[in-house]
Amino acid sequence: MTETTSQPRAMGRPLARLEGADKVTGRAPYAYEHALEDPLYLHPVLSTFARGRVTGVDASEAEALEGVRAVLTPGNAERLADTEDREFAVLQSDEVAFHGQFVAAVVADTPETARQAAGLVRVDYERSQHDVVLTVDHEGLYRPESEGGPASDTEQGEVEEALERAEFLVDHTYSTPTEHNNPMEPHTTVALWEEEAGRLTLYDSTQGVHVVRASVAAVFGLELEQVRVVAPHVGGGFGSKGEAHAHDVLAAMAARALPGRPVKFALTRQQMFCLVGYRTPTIQRVRLGADREGRLGVLVHDSVEQTSTVKEFPEQSAMCSRWMYAAPHRRTTHRMAALDVPVNFWMRAPGEAPGMYALEAAMDELAQACGLDPVELRVRNEPETDPQSGNPWSDRQLVRCLREGAERFGWYGRDPAPGARREGDWLVGTGVASASYPHLFNPGSVAHVRYGDDGRYEVGIGAVDIGTGSWTALTQIAADALGCSADGVRLRIGDTALPEASVAGGSSGTSSWGTAIVTAARAFRAEHGDSPAPGASARASAAQDTVDEGYAVYSFGAHFAEVRVHSYTGEIRVPRMFGMFSVGRVVNPRTVRSQFLGGMVMGMSMALHEESFRDPRYGHIANGDFAEYHVPTNADVGDLRVDWLEGEDLRATPMGSRGVGEIGIVGTAAAVANAVHHATGVRVRDLPVTPDKVLR
Repeated sequence: MTETTSQPRAMGRPLARLEGADKVTGRAPYAYEHALEDPLYLHPVLSTFARGRVTGVDASEAEALEGVRAVLTPGNAERLADTEDREFAVLQSDEVAFHGQFVAAVVADTPETARQAAGLVRVDYERSQHDVVLTVDHEGLYRPESEGGPASDTEQGEVEEALERAEFLVDHTYSTPTEHNNPMEPHTTVALWEEEAGRLTLYDSTQGVHVVRASVAAVFGLELEQVRVVAPHVGGGFGSKGEAHAHDVLAAMAARALPGRPVKFALTRQQMFCLVGYRTPTIQRVRLGADREGRLGVLVHDSVEQTSTVKEFPEQSAMCSRWMYAAPHRRTTHRMAALDVPVNFWMRAPGEAPGMYALEAAMDELAQACGLDPVELRVRNEPETDPQSGNPWSDRQLVRCLREGAERFGWYGRDPAPGARREGDWLVGTGVASASYPHLFNPGSVAHVRYGDDGRYEVGIGAVDIGTGSWTALTQIAADALGCSADGVRLRIGDTALPEASVAGGSSGTSSWGTAIVTAARAFRAEHGDSPAPGASARASAAQDTVDEGYAVYSFGAHFAEVRVHSYTGEIRVPRMFGMFSVGRVVNPRTVRSQFLGGMVMGMSMALHEESFRDPRYGHIANGDFAEYHVPTNADVGDLRVDWLEGEDLRATPMGSRGVGEIGIVGTAAAVANAVHHATGVRVRDLPVTPDKVLR
């Protein structure tokens, strides 16, 4: 019997990852590595232009190659049951909607044979004029269809009159480029169709097994019980694996064409630049009007973004300006252009990451215009209640993050004049930016608790650990809820054979799954007490422990960055960064610190490195590989430090915790860009900040 009365708390302890040893020794199976008998391998054929149609496919040479088992084309592919989501309409017509779309696929005995045969497939096209360039005045701009949703227009007060009355007015346009997620483990699906049983199994690299199952089942006209999705370990996602994509459908289609043999399909690094989403470029005009004390009277944030003709995905980058600062008059708008490009999708902090860059860069410019310290300007514009809902804050600690972060970073005493500090050939500057991310919660997650014959609790939930530490954090949450040690819990996740769970996205995973586990544990203890019999069990959903909707629940933080800019070459270095956060109760300090640091590195990368170049002639990403799509290396990352305010937010979750996965990236790019301006006096409003822009 596991002791349930006097165990030390598991939450709050920096436990090492429970699956860590399996990962570093190679025992933890990722999607491609599941040991399956006699697998086949798939390699796709992609369109080489942005718009038009396929007029013919000649697969004769490919089919003649020894080891080729099938060539799928629009002419012979299975007709799918549901293609309302047009991203899933794989090989269903001759239409080509973007460069890199699936137009055929080869399945063979080895990956080398499949790739060779794919190169032998001859595809004839009829090309049409395409449009792949986003501009602020694009003739196709429209208001997103999700009217009334997050991307709809909002307006409070008398905006135009307030702009005219403002004593200080900042009015600038900021842009962010196309960016690609590129997790270390590529998007991978291994599909097995057992025809007699009528069962499809996918070993998938995904952020949500139940989400993929629902999508794939609908596409093929199967019952949910006929589809199983397995993902015990995932090598990153950053949002790109948040739902099923076309490659899942193609792998399943190939497996159904060749029943009984598993089909392995791992996208190449280059293919990931066109098939699994990306962050849309944004063009954001921000207008801030303030009085002589620096108090905002009006805030206007207008964002222009792109989406695909295949389906709409709004980035919602102006949303953050609805709640960040006190301003009686405000307006936010989103406009989109549907272009002949791949489908854009989630990328870490979609909306908030590019939106807070524009807002926090504008706040820095306003501070300079008003002659105020950038930290003080933000403090003066702290709202007493949520500006968009009027609700009280559950736990808004932004001012503390700014004040205490500034002290820890050594902010105070800096010369406010740009370009004032020089060390040899290097110009040195510091920058600050606020960070905020909403508390997202999915009540549909369900957990199951069972007491085993070995005296351990088995806790099952169909969640996915994408590398964030969920194996460990959920075990700690379960241990505290059940009144036992972490060793007394055997967690099972990553399989649709387990109860329903929401996707690992929007910093909502631990909040949603943890709430379900706590609720199930309470139900278990209420029914079976502290001395359960082997086999005793209980099941409950997160919806049974509702969040108090009368409060505005967000996480907050403050980023500080120091940069060095070479006065002759424009080279930019970031020797140190510091982040101070308020995220409620921290479940595991070790994994939380890792999440913060990873987000900050990604934000620095957004500021200085990441940019996908789309060739307007053909519509493809010209730098679609790790050789030319730049991300930071060890040499680019200096002294990174983070800390957080102790506390808990029981209005958010029964654990008192809020999400941490995305707030680390939000605001970081602005802090770095603001520091570059302080170092040089050059204001670069178009990310990334590169040497040529500084020197220019």
